[in-house]
Amino acid sequence: MFESGAILLYLAEKTGKFLPLDPKKRSQVIQWLMFQMGGVGPMMGQANVFYRYFPEKIPAAIERYQNEGRRLFEVMNGQLENNAYLAGDEYTIADIATWPWVRIHEWSGIDISGLPHLQRWVDELAERPACQKGILVPPPSELSDEERAKQISKMVTK
Repeated sequence: MFESGAILLYLAEKTGKFLPLDPKKRSQVIQWLMFQMGGVGPMMGQANVFYRYFPEKIPAAIERYQNEGRRLFEVMNGQLENNAYLAGDEYTIADIATWPWVRIHEWSGIDISGLPHLQRWVDELAERPACQKGILVPPPSELSDEERAKQISKMVTK
């Protein structure tokens, strides 16, 4: 088993948790999971690489991925305006997959000011015990953010 989205679907189906049985609600969860898999994750990953790690600063690349990340956050903000969670009123694998990327928006250089519904969602999920536990895997590094960025940059250029 590989790919985080596939793993989450497998676990949700196996446990009967975080994925509704109702076909319409289930479809909405899968759509938002795919939104993360095809949009949020890749754009945030590229924003991180070009903003933090790439050995040379390429302003056009940084701007492109930060702008696209912000655009995706705006879509999420619109969805969260009338919904507690991405796929509706239930916490699901769509939230589980997406929250870790959104919570590090500052690391990617993406401002979420003016997105109150997204901010509410980020903050509420941060209060969940499982989310708090999950962000400690792997354990926090003793390195500063800048030292860690330098180490990763060296790995990227090898």
